[in-house]
Amino acid sequence: MSVRIETLTGEGLKSHLTDLARLRIEVFRDFPYLYDGDHDYERKYLSKLGASAGGIIVGAFDGGAAVGAATGAPLADQSPEILQPFVERGDALSEYFYFGESVLRGSYRGQGIGVRFFELREARARQLGIPNAVFCAVVRPPDHPRRPKPFVPLDDFWRHRGYAPLQGYTCRISWKEEGELEETPKLMQFWHRRLDT
Repeated sequence: MSVRIETLTGEGLKSHLTDLARLRIEVFRDFPYLYDGDHDYERKYLSKLGASAGGIIVGAFDGGAAVGAATGAPLADQSPEILQPFVERGDALSEYFYFGESVLRGSYRGQGIGVRFFELREARARQLGIPNAVFCAVVRPPDHPRRPKPFVPLDDFWRHRGYAPLQGYTCRISWKEEGELEETPKLMQFWHRRLDT
């Protein structure tokens, strides 16, 4: 595999912000997210995450080109929408590490890069002494009009990594889809893995 995978911080992150923002918009434009992204928002989001003491941004590069990225940070650092189901149940937020986005250009899938993204974020959580990893994924109906044929969801990949849906834990996150005039809330399902098992 000629792809280089590295953790990005400081000046290394700053030098790649534009490419990573463009990549996130490109990949999330596809189903199931259908994201109509904004470059300024993406750059600010990545900069803020890169400044988080517990956060991690992993980049995958082919030569100098960014072809994939994954993010993570302690759950307590996340937005109120993401925290809501955990706060409602009185869960200790310090016990969870949240995996943000994971994006990879289609031609680079199936080479183990996605697995490395999970491994590096899990390692970061363990380094911080956090025993649980969670992430959330958008829920789309099987008959969604923009669902491509064929479409293979990532559920089996996640299950193979030891993750399972966290029953009753959902939230709504808003973004603007292509064709929408404004942001609308989307239903998200949380997935979970206990890292010390």
